[in-house]
Amino acid sequence: MDPQTALFQQHRSRLFGLAYRMLGTPGDAEDVLHDAWLRWHAQDTTVLDDAEAWLVTVTTRLALDRLRRARIERAHYPGPWLPEPLLADSDLPEAQLERAESLTLSFLLLLERLSAQERAAFLLREVFDYSHAETAAVLGISEEACRQRVHRARQRLREDRPRQPALDIGRQQRLLERFADALRQPDLDSLRALFAEDALHISDGGGLASATLHPLHGVERLARLYLQIGLQQQGHDVRHEIRPLNGTPALLSWQGDTLVTASWIDDDGERISAIHALRHPEKLARLAAVTKSTAAASLH
Repeated sequence: MDPQTALFQQHRSRLFGLAYRMLGTPGDAEDVLHDAWLRWHAQDTTVLDDAEAWLVTVTTRLALDRLRRARIERAHYPGPWLPEPLLADSDLPEAQLERAESLTLSFLLLLERLSAQERAAFLLREVFDYSHAETAAVLGISEEACRQRVHRARQRLREDRPRQPALDIGRQQRLLERFADALRQPDLDSLRALFAEDALHISDGGGLASATLHPLHGVERLARLYLQIGLQQQGHDVRHEIRPLNGTPALLSWQGDTLVTASWIDDDGERISAIHALRHPEKLARLAAVTKSTAAASLH
């Protein structure tokens, strides 16, 4: 490997982590890294004082451009849009970097509420620990403007984020196990007991699979929805398994060899406060392909 390629590879995980948090889809993040690599390959690196700063700046600005285009497209998206999970194997190199709450699917969805520049400023400062001066240089704005963007982002996330206890992987695992049991043996009372009074359901079918076109609120609506889903699944070779996605447990629902839903939750410490159901077949197909390949590899 030549020195220029080796230097890019040295920073690749950090660049991917930044691009993925900016865009919410692994494919878009990989496209940004490909474009960054092309620019890096054409750059005379001997004149650079700080290779990492150059790469982070280029990656951030490419991600900003792509995010702005994506948001125009998402304005016409049929129903809610949900981020696409990383590969199911949480030990892959890209998933190892700064594995924290900022990588969870629920947090990525929360970041969608920020403007593109607020999102970039917040991630660089709060997740990747760049100073305000460094972040301002990456974004090409004044340090004071950078501070304002980070402050607004923090404030908006604090206001929009539902009050919830600290993330507890074991607690979410247990709730998902109970949820899977309730789908296998559908019972309205069991489902009611799982959801908080003001629980939220969001489903992304992308216009290609059955999904609710608007968020649903309330324990009664969610319990009846999942009672219907559980009853519909009876006798259709549907199986459920819990696998890690982006560092937290998720419920993968298969019909035969086809992944039909990937669901992840937020909780209030006792019950499910929000459930996100990814039903988009193209997003699921990419996830399923990797899930199957990692499962096959584990048998050898």
